[in-house]
Amino acid sequence: MKPQALAKEEGHQLFTFGKWLIFSLLTGTIVGIVGSAFAFAMNYVTELREAHTWLILLLPLAGIFIVLLYKVCHQEHHRGTNLVITAIRTDELIHARTAPLIFVSTLLTHLCGGSSGREGAALQLGGSIGESIGRVFRFDEKDRTIIIMCGMSAAFSAVFGTPLAAVIFPMEMVSVGIMYYAALVPCTISSLIAHQIALFFGVSGEQLAVTDIPPLTLMNTGKIGIIAILCAFLSIVFCIVLHRTEKYLKKWMPNAFLRIGVCGGIIILLTLLFGTDYNGTGMEVIEQAVKEGVTVYGSFLLKLIFTALTLGAGYKGGEIVPSFFLGATFGCMMGQILGISPMLCAAAGMTGVFCGVTNSPMTALFISFELFGMEGMPYYLIVIAICYMLSGYVGLYKSQKIMYSKSEPTYINRESEE
Repeated sequence: MKPQALAKEEGHQLFTFGKWLIFSLLTGTIVGIVGSAFAFAMNYVTELREAHTWLILLLPLAGIFIVLLYKVCHQEHHRGTNLVITAIRTDELIHARTAPLIFVSTLLTHLCGGSSGREGAALQLGGSIGESIGRVFRFDEKDRTIIIMCGMSAAFSAVFGTPLAAVIFPMEMVSVGIMYYAALVPCTISSLIAHQIALFFGVSGEQLAVTDIPPLTLMNTGKIGIIAILCAFLSIVFCIVLHRTEKYLKKWMPNAFLRIGVCGGIIILLTLLFGTDYNGTGMEVIEQAVKEGVTVYGSFLLKLIFTALTLGAGYKGGEIVPSFFLGATFGCMMGQILGISPMLCAAAGMTGVFCGVTNSPMTALFISFELFGMEGMPYYLIVIAICYMLSGYVGLYKSQKIMYSKSEPTYINRESEE
């Protein structure tokens, strides 16, 4: 390359770096503040519900209010995280109303005992804010894609406290098999800034260090391999049940107000029968499985039912923490059955099921680094690799594209299956 052309190219790269340094700092700061407020509010409503268990009785009313709120804002057909994924690949817009709507509706869902997560809501929050920043500064379609991913990284980092995984997740999840490396610097900066802001406000990530790590013997490798295969199957079941429950609830009860009210009533009855462990995020149960190696057999099935009813009915939140719940409790149970560290198996199952439902192995690996430490990495890697391959082409997000085959180097370009 000629010196003039080389200098011009380097100048363009420096300009691009400076541009994204400014806008990723801006995005990380704004989303970090909003994400911290969301995390505080989530903790507050959770503590309030746990202190006043009668609030579960208001779940049908909360659901009706959520439906009304989305209807008044003309967002009754809002597609949640699927819309954010679609907006990255196309020119479809994310309305500025998305951020306050998902903020309020998720808090209401958790205040009254709905079973959902928070990271899905955080991705929508971040994506909406990123889109709004891009619109204000008149970004073109390519830059708009990156700013949306910046917002998603920042929100995931602020709310869940895993900044490394937060950098990779938006780049990896949209088109499986292809990484959007052009967003690496912007997502890194926005994620780290949001994480530091969250820490400044006292929002810290989960502390789930695993200390009981057995030696990597042939026997233990075989046992963890069995758990990985079963977790891959569980991830398929989780996705199918969530999608089919939503589909059939809409078919049987087309009226959104009736649907969410009836399902809210069913969740109340299930709570009276099985207790409150399955309401909200269920992080206490996850921590018990990972830190103590203790779980109730079959709890993963109950969480699946609670979550499918909650999200299928129209309550808001996310699917990621429920997938953590399923993986951690199932892995812990299998560890007890097979005679290998239940704590290690809970951690491995947690990230394995996450990988299976999101088709994001690198993100799952980074979550393992940040949550559990490096000591058990061979086990986590085995489970994540097997879960990625055997979970097929199903996924939580219908808008996700599977660009390359999971079993051979073949370009397939197919949508995630329901």
